[in-house]
Amino acid sequence: MEKSPHYQKKAMTMSTTPSSTLLNRELGILEFNARVLAQAADPKVPLLERLKFICIVSSNLDEFFEIRMAGLKEQMRDNASGLTPDGLSFQQAYQLVTARTQQLVASQYDMLQNVIFPLLEKEGIFFHLTTTWTDTQREWARDFFVRELGPVLTPIALDPAHPFPRVLNKSLNFVVELSGKDAFGREADLAIVQAPRALPRVVKMPEKLSGYPFGFVMLSSFMQGFVHELFPSIDVQGCYQFRVTRNSDLFVSEDEITDLREALQGELPTRHLATPCDWRSHRTRRRRFRAACCWNPDWGSRTCIASRAR
Repeated sequence: MEKSPHYQKKAMTMSTTPSSTLLNRELGILEFNARVLAQAADPKVPLLERLKFICIVSSNLDEFFEIRMAGLKEQMRDNASGLTPDGLSFQQAYQLVTARTQQLVASQYDMLQNVIFPLLEKEGIFFHLTTTWTDTQREWARDFFVRELGPVLTPIALDPAHPFPRVLNKSLNFVVELSGKDAFGREADLAIVQAPRALPRVVKMPEKLSGYPFGFVMLSSFMQGFVHELFPSIDVQGCYQFRVTRNSDLFVSEDEITDLREALQGELPTRHLATPCDWRSHRTRRRRFRAACCWNPDWGSRTCIASRAR
């Protein structure tokens, strides 16, 4: 069937559109999330809704890295000299997206810590950090750590004989800086503690102890306060949380498969250990952490970094 002149004209117009008139798709997605974050900055929006908008941005960025950034990295690897539809090289697009993401994440956490948390405190919702614990609160927190957390945590020492473990996609992990010798007389430097997904990220503190109607302690605070309980004979110099986002795009060739369900069954189980495309860690220890990652062949030098302050 012959195509209509209108269809031919439309197709010709799309194919000859100059790249200068196009917007980068990845940057466009990030700007959309910047507008979502702007809703969290609006004082007219109810407080809990503002917190929800910040959480939506986090969820959107996870999906962005799992699919869009992962795809961009694949294009950089397979066609280094190629261009995006807006005329940028893949490397240029990658650098621009990385820089914009870091700006967006910095704004997100600045708003959360300096605007939303103080407003929540006025409403009786408070997150107790280790630096604010009283002796009674610390005793309660230690008891909770020993009873509920310690039995399911397994520290993994890092050295040339024990490389960096393959952490699960979007799981919470902690790198622990150590000093001293272990039970076998070996020098201890770094260890990784992986938090099982079944553990709660926030725990409600009893109101009588908290002093607030809704007082909470984050899982990371428990770890930073009592991770030394996992290393009884070694000095703990610091504990820093990090998280890895992995490529979650599905690569299924329609020409080479006969059963789509079978092909997906083979792809889905490996998604949580796919190629890393983003890691986020405590800002002050980023360089130290990257040095630890050098032991891990699973991590590439082009992994995008979006640091999150504590």
